[in-house]
Amino acid sequence: MGAVLALASAVCYGIVDFAGGLLSRRVHFAVVTFLGQVGGLLLAVAAALLLPATAVRSTDVAWGAASGAGSAVAMHFLNRGLSRGAMSIVIPVSAVTGVALSVLCGVFLLGDRPTPLAWLGICATVPALWLVSAGGDGHGSRAPSGRRLPVDGLIASGGVAVQYIGLAQADPASGLWPVAAGRVAAVLLLLPGIRRHAAEFRRPVRSLGCAVLIGAGAALGLILYLLAAHQQMLAVAVVLASLYPAVPTALGLAVLHEKVTRTQTSGLLIAGVAIVLLSLG
Repeated sequence: MGAVLALASAVCYGIVDFAGGLLSRRVHFAVVTFLGQVGGLLLAVAAALLLPATAVRSTDVAWGAASGAGSAVAMHFLNRGLSRGAMSIVIPVSAVTGVALSVLCGVFLLGDRPTPLAWLGICATVPALWLVSAGGDGHGSRAPSGRRLPVDGLIASGGVAVQYIGLAQADPASGLWPVAAGRVAAVLLLLPGIRRHAAEFRRPVRSLGCAVLIGAGAALGLILYLLAAHQQMLAVAVVLASLYPAVPTALGLAVLHEKVTRTQTSGLLIAGVAIVLLSLG
């Protein structure tokens, strides 16, 4: 059952990233990010109430809030990158670097000891990122330079690392309340910046509702991953859940007919291998 939940998490995240990327090209990415966190908050609170916690400590809430801050940063820059360029470039960059940063933080801050496979994966991120960023502009990107695309992915990856590291510190006895606390923190962190984009909220209700649903889907993906980690070996759960970049990348190539150069293809393949190596380690 744990493997099924982890795969469901990967599919959920992949579809959410693809849908969020498309919506960010029609609606300002700040609107998509903020309303997405609101939708995630509604779903997380409902799920936390349905799954009672044994004990919720203040430290668990604090770690959840830190995780939510990472989520806010990750989604802000990921949606910005997706609004400017190819999904098949931005998402893999954020995913592979986020996993690498998580491993490094575990080593230097939490005392983890990665296996040789994990170190190999960390080293593989360097040529992967270089090949992806050097290969072109994503053909159809609205960014003035293709080299701006990996920057958004790299910043998003830092948020991804904080999200997973923070959430991992919460006690399983706290149930899903750390996830809910994270969504509250994300909404509060994004709220001040929304004033600058107030006019962008004058959109059809359908578009705004889609942003809320996308955020709820992201929260569902995180919840599924946590449940999988409780029922399955952590390494297996992480490997399966980390396969999510394959979904929007494949959809971007098949549905949107995005094109990548041979150099970028090589970088994407190395990035995929690196994700698996890091997860196994």
